[in-house]
Amino acid sequence: MAQLVEFLSSDSLAGMAASLMRFAVTLLIAYVASRIASRLILGLRVQLLAAMNRGAGGMPAELEKRATTLVGMMRKISVLAIWVLALVMALKELGFDIGPILAGAGVLGLAVGFGAQNLVRDMIAGLFMLVENQIRVNDVAIINGTGGLVEEVNLRTTVLRSFDGTVHVFPNGMIHTLANMTREYSYYVFDLGVAYKEDADRVMDVIREVGAELQQSEPFASHILQPVEVLGVDKFADSAVIIKGRIKTFPIQQWMVGREFNRRIKRRFDELGIEIPFPHRSLYFGEASPPFRVGGEAVDREALKGAIREVLAEPGS
Repeated sequence: MAQLVEFLSSDSLAGMAASLMRFAVTLLIAYVASRIASRLILGLRVQLLAAMNRGAGGMPAELEKRATTLVGMMRKISVLAIWVLALVMALKELGFDIGPILAGAGVLGLAVGFGAQNLVRDMIAGLFMLVENQIRVNDVAIINGTGGLVEEVNLRTTVLRSFDGTVHVFPNGMIHTLANMTREYSYYVFDLGVAYKEDADRVMDVIREVGAELQQSEPFASHILQPVEVLGVDKFADSAVIIKGRIKTFPIQQWMVGREFNRRIKRRFDELGIEIPFPHRSLYFGEASPPFRVGGEAVDREALKGAIREVLAEPGS
């Protein structure tokens, strides 16, 4: 008991209390510094947008997405650096010798570096993705054959959310194919099939008229960058002539514009009697077979039997 009283009255307790106080103050300062850094970096977003606009220029929406991606990455890195530094300083205040800790961390980092080559590869690939502006938050991209909205671009991973809500996480080093569908602008590409009996020039004029009407109608007019571009007759299918074209829109707006364009095309074709064919097959008996009438009235059975006999009698039947 006497030793305990002596310990409580000694300078050791006062030193321990002071160390704990400095430890708590260090963590508090780290918390405040991380919050301030986050706010400063978020405020830097405006200056970053202005600098990018003066430099390369571009559409405001594109600059917004790139700035959001860069600011988010800078915020994560700065907060991590502050807390790592604060942890080292807090351990020093508690009396730990941080020299061996730092040396051990260096050796551990070297060992992890050899054992975690995939992690290093992912981070390097993510860094190049950010520097080269390959993909940004809120882009629509296809990564390794999977499409979706880009929700996060981190140093190690990229996160997509598909149309059905599924979240896909890709290590950056494992991204072999990347297609950005919404960089600067987008195209809605259409293939319209019309019957062979239709006048292709007339059909293309109708498509241009529908595109011009769509471009003058809100809210679609504000999403379309150029008039509809009719490329011409693309190919001859089994039962249709395919006319290809495209509409240039702002990023991510091509599907909305395309759906309305298809609706108007269907309605206009119905009004003008332009046939949009469906797959079907025609039977042809040859020139040697005389035609016979088939209708709602009684069929001449003898004529039908004679026609069938002639077809069966033809060479190759």
